[in-house]
Amino acid sequence: MNDSRSAPPAPLHGDAALLRAVGSFALTAAVINVIVGGGIFRMPSALAAQMGAAAPLALIAGALAIIPIALCFSAVGSRVQVTGGPYSYLGATFGPFAGFIGGALMWISNFTSSAGVAAALSVQVANLVPAFAPPLPRALLLTAVYAALFALNAFGVKLGARAITTLAALKLTPLFLLAGIGIFLVDWSQVSFTIGDVPSWGALGASMVLVMFAYSGMETALVPSGEINDPARDVPRATMVAIVLVVLLYLGLQIVGQGLLGPALATSGVPVADTAGALWGPGRVLLLITACISMTGFLMGNLFGSSRLVFALGRDGYLPRIFGTVSAAHRVPLWALVVHAGLAWVLAIAGNFDALALISGGAICLVYGLVSLAAWRAQRLDLRERGDAPFVLPGGPLIPAIAVLAMLAIVTTLTQKEWLAIGIALAVLVMFYLLRRGARTKAA
Repeated sequence: MNDSRSAPPAPLHGDAALLRAVGSFALTAAVINVIVGGGIFRMPSALAAQMGAAAPLALIAGALAIIPIALCFSAVGSRVQVTGGPYSYLGATFGPFAGFIGGALMWISNFTSSAGVAAALSVQVANLVPAFAPPLPRALLLTAVYAALFALNAFGVKLGARAITTLAALKLTPLFLLAGIGIFLVDWSQVSFTIGDVPSWGALGASMVLVMFAYSGMETALVPSGEINDPARDVPRATMVAIVLVVLLYLGLQIVGQGLLGPALATSGVPVADTAGALWGPGRVLLLITACISMTGFLMGNLFGSSRLVFALGRDGYLPRIFGTVSAAHRVPLWALVVHAGLAWVLAIAGNFDALALISGGAICLVYGLVSLAAWRAQRLDLRERGDAPFVLPGGPLIPAIAVLAMLAIVTTLTQKEWLAIGIALAVLVMFYLLRRGARTKAA
């Protein structure tokens, strides 16, 4: 006689199996946590090398570009409730193929950014503990990192959300202290907000790709829409608060770095740590540790959000349906976690930050442009999947139009190499989409 009590619970399928356990505060922390990842710890020196004293202008230009994007995410995110983020937004407004293109581009960006930041994390750790520099210890370190991140995500959305909030607090506190204290000691002769001090428009355009990479992340944190308590309220609030705080933090760190280090900032390999060291001797080691925590937090948020994207693609039949299942014990998309963490782990061992960051930044700018179009169409159709009062963009199509034009201007600075990498990856995924659609048609 079979004892049903001893049988393992069957996996559940679809959004109804997910728990709505992510509130406004946890979502804000998740957005900040994903945005403030590895980029900020390299960006100040790169911007200083390209823009000189006028580097803060690139951050201001990036803020002017990212704020309309955040407004568009707030608008469409308050209208679409299902898990998937940009994939679900585009699918709900322009149909399945547009949704798949957005999801594929986002996965390309998330996959490469996770691997790139993990590779950068191994470099930071090796600076603190040189024994991790050789290939084998480095590979073992990356294996341990991804195994730990997988475990934290696999034991439930509440544990994952708490881990993200904790990591955000640990890494943001020293960064805000550095910016807040250092601003009073800045040599303002090393900082310029004058457009005439921009070396060239080409330099400004090139630095914008890096700035957008550093500002990106909200799209990953907003993927788990099916686990947010009240999307119509929480998505706009969390998105806008997080973006404003991140812009202020990045601008403050750039100004403090230039004001304390001067021209030496442009040649620093660890600019934020060197800035902290100039302010307080032991601060350099503290900020190296903070960089490790920050990058780990980014990887945690990336895995949390990206696994839900893979879940959504599996749920809708564009990937094997096993990726759209949820474990009965902890209500998490276990197989989606496995595939994203496993592939990012392999790429992290084989790749490096610089090449992967450019591909990720270009792909995410394309996603932002598409989501801006989705926000315009969702508002025009008055789409309301939950029936709640959504966030309404003022000015009708004006904000989406500004966002799309900004993204088009930025992606024109990509080189043929980046376009080729994005194009090949997207073509492979589109072929997979067509094969899956053909199989579903035959089955019907």
